[in-house]
Amino acid sequence: MPPIIEARGLTRRFGDTQALAGLDLVAESGRVTALLGPNGAGKTTFISAVATLLRPDAGDLRVAGIDALAHPGRVRQVIGLAGQYASVEPAMTGLENLHMVARLFGLSKSAAAAASADVLERLGLGDAGDRLVRDYSGGMRRRLDLGASLVGRPHLLLLDEPTTGLDPRSRIELWEAIRGLVSSGTDVLLTTQYLEEADQLARDVVIIDHGRVIASGTPDSLKDQAGRDVIEVRPRHAADLDRVRDALAVVAAEAPRIDHDTQRVSAPVDDGADKLSAVVRLLDEAQVTSDDIGLRRPTLDEVFLALTGQPIDGAGPDDPTADAA
Repeated sequence: MPPIIEARGLTRRFGDTQALAGLDLVAESGRVTALLGPNGAGKTTFISAVATLLRPDAGDLRVAGIDALAHPGRVRQVIGLAGQYASVEPAMTGLENLHMVARLFGLSKSAAAAASADVLERLGLGDAGDRLVRDYSGGMRRRLDLGASLVGRPHLLLLDEPTTGLDPRSRIELWEAIRGLVSSGTDVLLTTQYLEEADQLARDVVIIDHGRVIASGTPDSLKDQAGRDVIEVRPRHAADLDRVRDALAVVAAEAPRIDHDTQRVSAPVDDGADKLSAVVRLLDEAQVTSDDIGLRRPTLDEVFLALTGQPIDGAGPDDPTADAA
């Protein structure tokens, strides 16, 4: 099958800001592709170009085999778009919301009714279809918003930070809904600030920075590219975090990081097994008792930090198209 998205040499400038700088990106069909990057990297600019909401200054862009620059109307017929915030009408029922959107897509009354009922069932909202949306939870509203982008039966679904602001349970429910969509044949391009989300959902991950792709591959292959294992220690007493950091600094390839939320210290190392033994000795010498110590592969967060020099939510120049992703 041809790629669902194929971008070659895309550029887009806003005044003095180069949002896209010759971006090359291919998203294959039949999977979730996650697009990651620091603030201002150009993610939302690219999503907007794929959605035909803006036109690149130069380059080629094909969506589902269609030249998006020459035939934007045809592209709009095969895509769905869900943004960061639910855009549903709270004074209407869930079914009424979807029926209205389906009619705007041009479906007949009977086809709109059938599509709306089908989407509600697929997203686990069948029993809530006759309830007013104002009575929905935040997670239900987001699933309904996702449904609004599906009633037109798109080949490609564009999700721009779909789980922003959701509690962990609602986020997991939305993940399951997205997996169900992919298994039924919908391709997905996802932007997210939650690296765990990309790890859970995406078959392919593309990292962009300053308007260019700087790395791409499966989550596992990107972790392999990081090239280093990580030693992680949780001391029994929070007062020992600094001493743990000092012990790890002796063997670490980079400065150790303290996570005060989880009360853990981590550091990338070369020759992990040997360094783990050394850390155990150093902690013993420092009279630090640990509740947990281990060697693991890097997370996507650590891969992202190594590639871009900043965490996923690190500050950067704002994307002129409101790239908060």
